Amino acid sequence: MAERSAVVRIQDKQIRVRENDVVRVPRLHDEVGADVEIDDVLMLGGDEVKVGTPTVEGARVRATVVEHVRDKKLVVFKFKRRKNYRRTKGHRQGYTDLKITSIEG
Repeated sequence: MAERSAVVRIQDKQIRVRENDVVRVPRLHDEVGADVEIDDVLMLGGDEVKVGTPTVEGARVRATVVEHVRDKKLVVFKFKRRKNYRRTKGHRQGYTDLKITSIEG
């Protein structure tokens, strides 16, 4: 039997997931330990592949929020030569780690 997998869309990002995987997605507003249900399943894989138009009917992926993390700091530096113009900014992107508990469909 082939391993069950799916391609889901979370906040305009397409992510391939398998059961018991921990995936990093853009920051969600759910609490740590909360169960999340993702209905936006674009494709189901396994013994038989189902491709949605645009989503697969009745398919859903269940996950649990493991933790909220922030990426390393990204430094944004603007500079214009001979004009004494320099601007430095930092940015840290927020992410949520999800543990995939089940893929149904």
